[in-house]
Amino acid sequence: CSPNLQSLAYRVLTSGTNNCSCRHQKNVWKLCDFVRTKRTAPLEQLFVVFISNDNRMVPLWKQKSGHGDQPVIWDYHVVLLQAELQSEALIYDLDTELPFPCSLKLYSAEAFRSDRHIRPEYHRKLRVVPADSFLLNFASDRSHMKNPDGTWKMPPPPYPPIHTAESHMNLDDFISMDPAVGWGTVYGLRQFLHRYTGNASSSSLSAAAASR
Repeated sequence: CSPNLQSLAYRVLTSGTNNCSCRHQKNVWKLCDFVRTKRTAPLEQLFVVFISNDNRMVPLWKQKSGHGDQPVIWDYHVVLLQAELQSEALIYDLDTELPFPCSLKLYSAEAFRSDRHIRPEYHRKLRVVPADSFLLNFASDRSHMKNPDGTWKMPPPPYPPIHTAESHMNLDDFISMDPAVGWGTVYGLRQFLHRYTGNASSSSLSAAAASR
């Protein structure tokens, strides 16, 4: 792990009002943008990982909002993956009780655990998007942070909404686990672990991957 990336990740993602579990995709966007601007680490080593499924119900263990050994059921969750050729892959997740950053192997064993012992509707899928593609394409107008009456569920971050020339809101394309839409590559949990750790023993789920 790059010491610069580790310290910068924690500083950037915990500064001000950015540290909020409901803003995890924006936290990761801010970190990727900081790395791109300051060149503190090779951007090609970084990948944004959206964790969800077709039912938008995915369990993760060792989350700060969990109770005891009970998992938190997310509609989706977003973490940053750092994958270097000569080093162990790392996960940056501000919502975990595990080390920051955490080796993917430890995160797999403690946070993902296995799909073998949970019902199919809770099986995890992962959309892995290269950081440069995420920065180029992600857009959010924050409409998902509002109540039906238009009030905020929580105060919005102080910086402007993230948008591109083509879109002001495409969050659903990143959360979607349909490989025919969005950016990056969609994996089943087993396939993801095999790709980035070389060991898929912590899950029995297998699914096709497709990239765009």
